[in-house]
Amino acid sequence: MGLDPGFKSGCKLVALNAQGKLLEETVIYPHEPQRRVTEAENIVLAYCAKHNIEAIAIGNGTASRETEQFIRNIDVLPKSIPVIVVSEAGASVYSASDVAREEFPDYDLTVRGAVSIGRRLADPLAELVKVDAKSIGVGQYQHDVDQNALKNKLDDVVMSCVNSVGVELNTASKQLLAYVSGIGDTLAKNIVDYRNDNGAFKSRKELLKVPRMGDKVFEQCSGFLRIRDGIHPLDKSAVHPESYHIVEKMAKDLNCGIDDLINDKELRKKIKLQDYVTDTIGLPTLKDIISELEKPGRDPRKSFEAFSFDEHVHEINDLREGMRLPGIVTNVTNFGAFVDVGVHQDGLVHISQLSDTFVDDPNTIVKVGQQVWVNVTEVDVKRKRIALSMKGEGLVSTKKAAPKKEEVTYDPNDMNSALNALKSKFKK
Repeated sequence: MGLDPGFKSGCKLVALNAQGKLLEETVIYPHEPQRRVTEAENIVLAYCAKHNIEAIAIGNGTASRETEQFIRNIDVLPKSIPVIVVSEAGASVYSASDVAREEFPDYDLTVRGAVSIGRRLADPLAELVKVDAKSIGVGQYQHDVDQNALKNKLDDVVMSCVNSVGVELNTASKQLLAYVSGIGDTLAKNIVDYRNDNGAFKSRKELLKVPRMGDKVFEQCSGFLRIRDGIHPLDKSAVHPESYHIVEKMAKDLNCGIDDLINDKELRKKIKLQDYVTDTIGLPTLKDIISELEKPGRDPRKSFEAFSFDEHVHEINDLREGMRLPGIVTNVTNFGAFVDVGVHQDGLVHISQLSDTFVDDPNTIVKVGQQVWVNVTEVDVKRKRIALSMKGEGLVSTKKAAPKKEEVTYDPNDMNSALNALKSKFKK
């Protein structure tokens, strides 16, 4: 469920399926001035039951904390459904873009924004590639650098992710699929259309049913596409479909299943790679296959951790000096880092307050999106300024260890020996 919060205009609510397709949308009014709490609660519960909702994503804009509190206060809402606040940076830009109009020609901007918020929780990369980097906010000097160079660098990063991790076929957007080798804009659109009409892909071979997907293109792209819960165990790995028969033969020779081969390290040790070398399959390819079996569908990202702000803090007036609060880093600059503590106004952790030791570069301590604990050191309500500190939080020191003192050895009865020894030390 995606929720784009608001006061006067209400909260736009959308239900999405596992592939990010819009199933249903409506508006609820849990806040003033209209405030219809009971009706809003009933709608949320009805959507959860009807669409088997697994998680609720709430945008972090206006009325975000109030909407989060409203959802958490629904007593009969299953505790198994996590409520997570996500960044809606660039969501409004996406809502008015050509990409959004093409995806949802029959819906207004508010619905598109709520869909984007929901998708950002399910598959962030697939959604964020639709938005211009300048609209997201990627750093202190993003507008000062060459914009074409910035775009090319970001494209390189996306391509690197695609090549090293692969793309989840059943959640990837058209824009993300277009980065996959062999797939252009047209074929990417055909894949998404097929997925919307026929449901999630069950196997890689099903891709051949997509219009304009020929054998050559399939051969080129299928190794980069993953299906987490596919029919074939290797569909979630980087093993190419044309090499499935090799793994199947390995499993047969060891009298076990492919799943056993993936899960049992001792079984893999029994495989003699030389026995499977042919004219078309060399030892390097076989080594890559074994390496992939050790960690199929590997993902370099850490396990997702649900984050929530302090439930007693909603606006800047609630802050007091000495408070210790959870927060999320929203921007890193040369002079420190900005942290969102849930009051619609980011606080500044000055570079001198990032660590107990000297910090030369804030990027060595924090990064955008990192969850941190901060202490409130000063609050200026009139100027909407919040000073924060991360000292005493047990962060890894960035201060380099002092070099060991070097012993100077020389003959005390020989002045030239002493001078040469000192000269040697100072040269070093």
